[in-house]
Amino acid sequence: MDEKGRPRALVTAPLQGPGLALLREIAEVVYDPWIDQTPLRMYSAAQLRERAEKERADVLIVEADIVGQEVFELPLRAVAATRADPVNVDLAAATKAGVPVLRCPGRNADAVAELALAFVFALNRHIRSADADVRAGAVYRDGTIPYQRFRAWELAGRTAGLVGLGSVGRALRWRLEGLGMTVVAHDPYSEEAKLSLEELLEQSDLVSMHAAVTPETAGMIGAKQFAAMRPGSLYINTARAQLHDTDALVDALKSGPLAGAGLDHFVGEHLPADHPLVAMDNVLLTPHIGGATWDTECRQASIVADDLARLLDGQRPVNLANPEVYS
Repeated sequence: MDEKGRPRALVTAPLQGPGLALLREIAEVVYDPWIDQTPLRMYSAAQLRERAEKERADVLIVEADIVGQEVFELPLRAVAATRADPVNVDLAAATKAGVPVLRCPGRNADAVAELALAFVFALNRHIRSADADVRAGAVYRDGTIPYQRFRAWELAGRTAGLVGLGSVGRALRWRLEGLGMTVVAHDPYSEEAKLSLEELLEQSDLVSMHAAVTPETAGMIGAKQFAAMRPGSLYINTARAQLHDTDALVDALKSGPLAGAGLDHFVGEHLPADHPLVAMDNVLLTPHIGGATWDTECRQASIVADDLARLLDGQRPVNLANPEVYS
């Protein structure tokens, strides 16, 4: 706490915009985001505790650093994790210590939805292959013209199936509907998404994954599910690779119904250079960048700052990961 009675906040998450400005008004801020470090730095629980003690911080705002039990032995007023699900925070230890943990639901929903939409456009209109032909001077390769090789169905009038209708699914839904697509969804936890997975696969020209990885959803899209998709359909996964069987995906792209796939995540955050997916022209691969926008950092800054302001004003924060501290 500084001479004005404000808390002292150690911020290792990237924040931008009005939210960061508000945070500087209500707290003394030590701003040292992990993403600006070369090489990248992510604190273990012991390292974070040591840094917090050095900075005399009583508020911690993190993204990927581990906030373990030993961190909650410090006299903290609050911890904020700029994630929808703060899996890097020991919530049981926080609750036992009486420390509220703030989270950031929906912080990157628009960003991930936009990447999913980018995959849809690029795959459907063969952008990667068309671009490669132009660059290689092969516009008229094999005695054909581009109109022969790159014809596609327009999106308007087609059906998109969303597996998971949380914040990202909803953000993608209105974008697809704005393009004239019919959007259906499967999500056991949403009243708006009552189709079974089987019904969704049968009806959809495009299947986009937006479910969390749980024991029930891990591997939910396998050989049987890929085989049930419409001929010429597209498969998009901007969520987690654990939701599908990658070998079955490769088979579906080689000889099954899939016309293309867009993937933003791989198990272990890595895809070997000799993996079959790498050689496929009808596959787009990005290295887990769905949420990588400046707007995400602005949004999470505002969510954290607004909730911290409520807490300091004696109000209950809106986005509590451990509401038990207020019971």
